[in-house]
Amino acid sequence: MLNTVGLNCCLGLPNLDLEQYTPISLAEMGRVALLNRTDTKYVLSLDALRPIMTELITSYATLEVQGTRMSHYRTLYFDSADFDLYRRHHAGMLNRYKVRSREYVDSQLTFLEVKHKTNKGRTIKRRLQTPVLADEIEAETAVFLQQAYPFDPTELEPKLWVEYDRVTLVSRVRQERVTIDLNLRFVWDDDAVHLPHLVIIEVKQDGFSQKSDMVNLLRQFGIRSTSFSKYCVGSSLLYPDLKQNNFKPKLRLVEKLAQGQPYAYIH
Repeated sequence: MLNTVGLNCCLGLPNLDLEQYTPISLAEMGRVALLNRTDTKYVLSLDALRPIMTELITSYATLEVQGTRMSHYRTLYFDSADFDLYRRHHAGMLNRYKVRSREYVDSQLTFLEVKHKTNKGRTIKRRLQTPVLADEIEAETAVFLQQAYPFDPTELEPKLWVEYDRVTLVSRVRQERVTIDLNLRFVWDDDAVHLPHLVIIEVKQDGFSQKSDMVNLLRQFGIRSTSFSKYCVGSSLLYPDLKQNNFKPKLRLVEKLAQGQPYAYIH
């Protein structure tokens, strides 16, 4: 069983040679917003990430916000009282939704977001900017959800906090973004799980291309893609009464990385 720790218990920021990357601003990154895209995820250890980062300096720029190249994210996930969205994902339904309120801490921006994974393998994200991080569904946000979300938004309630640090890379030559999430923490009420050794890389493209420098490098390192839902893994860890048979391979993956295995993959 993974240890639960307090929210304020985290590693210092790792040395990933980010200062060697050319910076790119939030405004400049707008050219690769990719709100309708394909996502390819990889899960590995922090130790395995370091040599990968040194190989990509000439291929990608890195997002810099307020002089910082590693940004902090706070996300609050919503679900129905009986975890209908979680259960749909666990059952393997192809049209899946996530509803979340997200704070981009360094840029001081907050959005309510609906993430839709279609049966064609596309990820469509719609979002509404909010003045503060929304911790409940109110009149204005319900109107937005009625347009972006096919179920009853009044049934949604907050279920899980997820926090992490993110590095965002932007390809110099392709319509491609790469997000690298570290220092992952799941929190609800007085319980928390901290996964400081786990890294999630997500390659975001208009359509999957083998020409991606990140994809090719990960393949050279023997790292294969896998699905990985922060919300579902976090809920499995903090709500042990939820059905989680189909997520057990992901939970074993988390355990292996915590024990020092450099990377792993699961189909």
